[in-house]
Amino acid sequence: MSIRKRKFNPEDDLGFGYQPVMKSQPLIKQDGSINVKRRGLPFFRAYDNYHKLITMSWTKFWLLIFACYVVINVLFAFIYLAIGVQYLNGAEGTNSYQHFLDAFFFSAQTISTVGYGRISPTGVATNSVAALESMMGLLTFALATGMLYGRFSRPSAKITYSKNLLVAPYLETSRGLMFRLANLRRNTLIDLEIEIIFSYNEDVDGKILRRFYQLEVERKRVSILTLNWTVVHPLDDKSPLKDMTPEDLKRTQASFAILLRAFDDSFSQTVHSRTSYQHDDLVWGARFKPAFDRDEEGRIVLDLSRISEFADAELPEIQASEADS
Repeated sequence: MSIRKRKFNPEDDLGFGYQPVMKSQPLIKQDGSINVKRRGLPFFRAYDNYHKLITMSWTKFWLLIFACYVVINVLFAFIYLAIGVQYLNGAEGTNSYQHFLDAFFFSAQTISTVGYGRISPTGVATNSVAALESMMGLLTFALATGMLYGRFSRPSAKITYSKNLLVAPYLETSRGLMFRLANLRRNTLIDLEIEIIFSYNEDVDGKILRRFYQLEVERKRVSILTLNWTVVHPLDDKSPLKDMTPEDLKRTQASFAILLRAFDDSFSQTVHSRTSYQHDDLVWGARFKPAFDRDEEGRIVLDLSRISEFADAELPEIQASEADS
């Protein structure tokens, strides 16, 4: 095969050990999440609730908040109906459905401590339930506000990566493996550091093992991410991929894990970003188009929608290394 063997570092295995990739399943997904399914966990995990609430998607978060709000009010509405709708002064419903709506909206006013005054409780039982609900409302809304603050205040990097990994001309007579990234936010990222972990399946005495190599890059660190950053791995004699072909990468289920660390000047904390490229994400013989231009005043304008744009380019012939000759 044309993937050159190099001495590998066990610390580069990303925690997956020698487990091979099967059926083109990536180790790390493009969104940065780890592609591992967990089993054997209890259904109710109180220790994991906070993490779930601040990491789930915004759609799921708002649906959960809305569902909890409706369920709580429906529950208390049935309690008020069980006590008796006659103990809700101002309830004007004439049938069961209207009585339920009166009780439901009274519950919504009580739990939010709004209390418009049209409906008011009478009797010890109704007032006791209303007092309990108002206390629960204060605690529940305080909890929801804390979750909302936690989601907004959690430091994270919002990095956009080029859709494809390119094999492009590099310098004058060489080739390079390249991808491009940029910051989607207006904040400043400083002291950026990038790692590329190349992995592939290898047949060792009839047993398929996963091999990991940290690829050397032209520039591993950037002081400030002001525009876009084109990360380049030179395909020279030091690279295990100099003589690679698309067939080799496909046969070995090759992939490239991208690990980025940076310091967020807004939060004064280190943030991380991850993504990955699979063997079929590579484009051979291409070059990225410029993603920035200048306006009429001469100011640089970065167009983030052009991060993935590339054009065809002729690749130089692979020069035989001294070891091969």
